[in-house]
Amino acid sequence: MTDKYLLAKEEYAKAGVDTDTAIARIKEIPISIHCWQGDDVIGFDGSASLEGGIQTTGNYPGRARNFEELKADLHEAFSLIPGKKRLNLHASYAILNGEKVDRDAYRPDHFAPWVEFAKEEGLDGIDFNPTLFSSPKMKDGLSLSSPDEETREFWVRHCQACLKISEYFAKEMQSHCLMNIWIPDGYKDVPADRLGPRLRLKQSLDEILSIGYDRHLVKVAVESKVFGIGLESYTVGNSEFYMNYAAKNNLCCLLDNGHYHPLEYVSDKIPSLLAFYDNVALHVTRGVRWDSDHVVTFEDELKEIAKEIIRNDADKKVMIGLDYFDASINRIAAWVTGARNMEKALLYAALINNKRLKELQDKGDFTTLFVETEAIKDRPYGLVFEEYLRQFGLTLDYLTPIREYEKQVLSKRK
Repeated sequence: MTDKYLLAKEEYAKAGVDTDTAIARIKEIPISIHCWQGDDVIGFDGSASLEGGIQTTGNYPGRARNFEELKADLHEAFSLIPGKKRLNLHASYAILNGEKVDRDAYRPDHFAPWVEFAKEEGLDGIDFNPTLFSSPKMKDGLSLSSPDEETREFWVRHCQACLKISEYFAKEMQSHCLMNIWIPDGYKDVPADRLGPRLRLKQSLDEILSIGYDRHLVKVAVESKVFGIGLESYTVGNSEFYMNYAAKNNLCCLLDNGHYHPLEYVSDKIPSLLAFYDNVALHVTRGVRWDSDHVVTFEDELKEIAKEIIRNDADKKVMIGLDYFDASINRIAAWVTGARNMEKALLYAALINNKRLKELQDKGDFTTLFVETEAIKDRPYGLVFEEYLRQFGLTLDYLTPIREYEKQVLSKRK
């Protein structure tokens, strides 16, 4: 414990906040780190080109090209990220070892090396995503909503296989697995039929869930989107569709804060869903103009997202995952920066006397509420975050070890 931290601790005590309690609380909130930042979302199953509205820009040297390289890069990133961590995998990262098998026939053993890695890293669990993009089995950009029955059934089988893999992850890691379903299905121009594709998507989801799964082990989530590149006029899986489907089928809604209109705020959606759902899932990103998946920065909306988690005591109800990919900068620096900012935002929120502010709001003293809310911004939260890092043997400087890793490892990848 440093002298600087003791001064910060005293400053926060004046506002009725115990910094030690705040740090201890944040230590118990896991962040699910997305594997796809390390290799530009390419995966291991031979789908070299990105489709479905997904684009990665930049060509920074050192992209991971295989499992061993991605594993090494994740290890380096994890070593510089404090707190509890989970691993968020896409199905396209199956370890096939030359076996010719399509996505509808993936098995748990194709992911056994990931489980071994997660255990070695001491991770809190593994989350999973069926990969319904970047595949020749997409037809006219459609998957679960395709009017072509063979196409639709293929993707149903893929998601069913992913349910079994998710159960495997949960059993092996002795922690739930969040399985998130996102599809890029939609149309570039105004469709002649908006209902038909959604009815087919509903049918597909019903068939996926019909195989049965252990709901204590697997939490199934559905993720909406406003539009995507190449499907600007219509998205099958929009917010209204998925929220209704999730409510009716006791599933989880996943909110990606890049998947809405720029003037819609996920921070405001979180408490709305907490009023009705046992769990809410997040993909935290940073949309510039729109869903551009920029590295998460310590910005206002990130703070507001964290506030809604903390002030509503939703530490165990809201499942936090990261989702961004930037190939214009060092990919490990991107991982660490975003993850640290997420944790910093949670700590910032935990350092607020939320009970006091709620009381001011409830009694209508909005002047004091406004003044005290502004005063929060001047408190030395940065010194508390330094102490949080120190308790994990880390400092604010993570660029130095990343540059050394770049010199010794990344620069040698050609």
